[in-house]
Amino acid sequence: MARRRRPLVPGAEDGLNLLKARLQNVLEPEDAKYQAARKLNIPLQPGYNGNLTAHDAGRIGGQLGGSMVKAMIRSVKEQMARRP
Repeated sequence: MARRRRPLVPGAEDGLNLLKARLQNVLEPEDAKYQAARKLNIPLQPGYNGNLTAHDAGRIGGQLGGSMVKAMIRSVKEQMARRP
């Protein structure tokens, strides 16, 4: 299956990047993956990471994506609870 590496909603990419950075407690969205790797004790560094296994790369992406999905679900539930 082909990957779709762009947001479903046009223009949502900036907001998703800000969410990713906020959830990892970093200022720049690019730093979020390094923070997630540190939490998982995975040696990710800027530049070449050819020694990184697919399993470890998936763990980093799963940490980022999973926390983003949980935050979005929590936000929608809160919005729905506030509606009459």
